[in-house]
Amino acid sequence: MKTALLVEQHMHGAFGIDFNKATVEEVIFAAKELLKHGIGGFFPTLVTDSVENIKRQVQVIKEAAQNNRNDCAGILGIHLEGIFINVEKKGIHNYEHFLPLTVENYQQIEDDFIKIVTLAPELDEGLVDYLNSKNIKVQAGHCVGGNLEDCNGVTHLFNAMKGISHRGSSTALSALIDDRLYTEIIADGVHLSDEIIRLIFKSKPLNRIILISDALPITYSSKKAAVFADEKIYYDGVKATSANGTIAGSTTLLDKIIKILGKKDLFSVQLINNVYDYHNLSIDGEIEWDDEYNIIKVRKGEYYAK
Repeated sequence: MKTALLVEQHMHGAFGIDFNKATVEEVIFAAKELLKHGIGGFFPTLVTDSVENIKRQVQVIKEAAQNNRNDCAGILGIHLEGIFINVEKKGIHNYEHFLPLTVENYQQIEDDFIKIVTLAPELDEGLVDYLNSKNIKVQAGHCVGGNLEDCNGVTHLFNAMKGISHRGSSTALSALIDDRLYTEIIADGVHLSDEIIRLIFKSKPLNRIILISDALPITYSSKKAAVFADEKIYYDGVKATSANGTIAGSTTLLDKIIKILGKKDLFSVQLINNVYDYHNLSIDGEIEWDDEYNIIKVRKGEYYAK
């Protein structure tokens, strides 16, 4: 089987590199390693942090993109996940850094390289319209509200959001029944059960589902513990959690997630193509897979990853 290169729109790091703390060289190193996993482009995702740190890392990632090489995954823009979310569904995020959803607050960190913003639409004070006017993808996440009419997508469906009840609206319910919305899912075998994944596939048009990893910096590293989002997280070999048991991000990458789905007969090539349509992307390259969803060969332009 041959497919387009993978595009990752939600990951916080890997190989021991944290995009909230990384240097330019470290971001480029991560980009080179990601291409070996079939990832031809990615949106480094910044977790909730101080305004000063986010401003610094936006510039670091932007510089890395400007100096990136052909043997690396393309750095396509920044996904800002945090600051503008709901404390009720904060997950691992540090609520001390949260800000009201105003244009003035966003302008403290604004940059044209920010392409996706995850926020709580129920707390909006004018920011959503502003982001839409700038053609930035607005995604509902870490939230409880059910009114998603001004959003483009939903961040890691069912995780860190109000779930489904048979009475009333919720983020997850609106995500499932609004065919217009693109929905991220973490199909790593930890964040969503097989039954919920099947429900999503039955409820959503297949062309509106985006596979993400939500990978943490400890992914594919020797680390079993690390500070992430100002909190110590621990990896037990299966999942990464805080000391109180809150699940953090994933500890795998998209190629392995595709293998997991493939073994369950839940994979479709459409799931790779959707993110291209969402962002109107074009990347020259392809992946060759064997029958067990292992990568045989990766080509990006004239370069072959090894």
